[in-house]
Amino acid sequence: MEDIILWLKYLFLGFVQGATEPIPVSSSGHLIIAQKLLGLKQNGLSFEILTNTASLIAICFIFRKDIGRLITGFVQFILTRKEEYMSDFMFSLYIIIGTMPAVIVALFFKDQIEEIFSSVHTVSIALLVTGVALWLIRNLRGRKQDGDLKAKDAVIVGLAQAVALIPGISRSGATVISSIAVGMKQETALRFSFMLYIPISLGGLVMGASDIASDPNRAQLAIPYLIAFITTLIVTYFSMRWFMGIMAKGNLKYFSYYCFLAGILLLIFM
Repeated sequence: MEDIILWLKYLFLGFVQGATEPIPVSSSGHLIIAQKLLGLKQNGLSFEILTNTASLIAICFIFRKDIGRLITGFVQFILTRKEEYMSDFMFSLYIIIGTMPAVIVALFFKDQIEEIFSSVHTVSIALLVTGVALWLIRNLRGRKQDGDLKAKDAVIVGLAQAVALIPGISRSGATVISSIAVGMKQETALRFSFMLYIPISLGGLVMGASDIASDPNRAQLAIPYLIAFITTLIVTYFSMRWFMGIMAKGNLKYFSYYCFLAGILLLIFM
C-alpha cells in the first residue's frame, strides 16, 4: 500500500511538471509547492533533471520541423552562403546568443540561487512578479517575424531567461513576455522562447548526468521516477499544444490572474 501511495505522489509530481513547464506559471515553483504538500524532499537534482528531460523530449517532438529546418539552414548557409538560408541562420545564431546569459549564470551561480530562493515564500513573490509582467504585456501585438530579429532582442530575452533560474519565475513566461515586449509577433515569440529552452535543457541534462548516476535512491525510486517521467512526457505534450492555442489568441492575461491568485494564497496559507 505504501508503494502505491508513493507511486501516486510521483504521478502527481509528473503531472505538475508536465502541466506547468510550457505555460508561464513556473514549473520549478509549482514542484517546490507540490513536494511540500506531499511531504516529499528531493535530495540533489536528479528528479528535476529527469522530469525536465521528459518535458524536453515532448517539446522537441512538437517543434521537430522547426528544429530540422533551423539546423539545415544554419549548416547550408555556412557551406553555401545562399541568401535563402540567411533567415534560418540568423535565427539560429540569435538562439545561441540568447542562450549564453542563462548558461553563464547557471555555471557560476545556480547553486547559490537555489539555496537562497528555494522557499515557498520566494515562489509566492516570484509568481506575483510574473503576474505583473504578464498583465503589462497583455495587449501588446508585435510585428517582428523570424527574419526581423536583432542581436539586442536575443540578448534581452536571454537575460530574461537567466532571471528565470530563480524558482517561481517562469522560464517560458520570462522569455515569452520579453519576446513580446521587444516587438515579436505571438508566433515568433513562442517559437523563439522554446527554441531557447532546448539548448539550456540539454546543457542541464549533460551537466546533471552525474547527479542521476550517483543518486543514492536511484534503485529504490526507479519505478516512481519512471512513472513521473512518463507522466511528464505525456502531459507536457498536451499542455504545450494547449498553450500554443492560447498564444495564437493572445489570452495571456488569464495566466496573469492565476499568478496573482496563486501568489496571494501562498503568502496567506504557506
